[in-house]
Amino acid sequence: KDYFYKILNGTKYKIYEAELIQPACPFCGSVSLIHNGHLKIHVRYITANASVPVLIRLFKQRVKCRDCSKRSMAQSSLVNKYCCISNTSKLKILSALTEDRSMTSLAREHNTSVNTVQKILASCSHRFTDSYDYLPEHLAFDEFKGVDRKMHFICLNGETHEVVQILRNRFKKNLLKYFGKFTLKARANVKTVTMDLNFYYQDIVRACFPNAQIIIDRFHMVQMLTRSLNSLRVAVMKKFKKGTRE
Repeated sequence: KDYFYKILNGTKYKIYEAELIQPACPFCGSVSLIHNGHLKIHVRYITANASVPVLIRLFKQRVKCRDCSKRSMAQSSLVNKYCCISNTSKLKILSALTEDRSMTSLAREHNTSVNTVQKILASCSHRFTDSYDYLPEHLAFDEFKGVDRKMHFICLNGETHEVVQILRNRFKKNLLKYFGKFTLKARANVKTVTMDLNFYYQDIVRACFPNAQIIIDRFHMVQMLTRSLNSLRVAVMKKFKKGTRE
């Protein structure tokens, strides 16, 4: 219908007014309706200028059907029922979540709260559920320092170097629980597991992968050999006095 600017809580908003009309009864399809006022909601929408956020003051039409006597309210693909964040804004936030940015900056740019950004991310989590029916033939185990400088476990595809899984910790019971979720066929498909000299990784491989061969990474073998050689060299040097030719 119209648009105007208004200051809300110290922020200048661009507000559009619009009416959402119910053309027919969603239950029986009848167009014989009794109008029963509107429900006013404020929908947050995308904007090209983050300093002037956009709101849509939407008036949803309430109706009662003369034929089936059921009540309904006009709905639109613009925004989901019982929600005030437009679907377009959700898609834009979801796209921005693929970038290396904080949720706080995303929330500020899209005129939402951090909790809203987290909910949008959580709403798509079902699309990324793990499949426990397949494992690559060649795996690689290792750990790295992550959040709060804690050690996390990482499992890679030994051929493509793609990440298979990252776990919050490297405790033996958690690793056994995770790999135990895979089917026996998937675990039997694993032929080799490359790792460092961590002793309980070998126990996990023997317990979970019946056909896997354990391979110690060459880097760790050379590292261990170099440390042993240096230790021996220092021990021999200490047998001689500092001023001697030997």
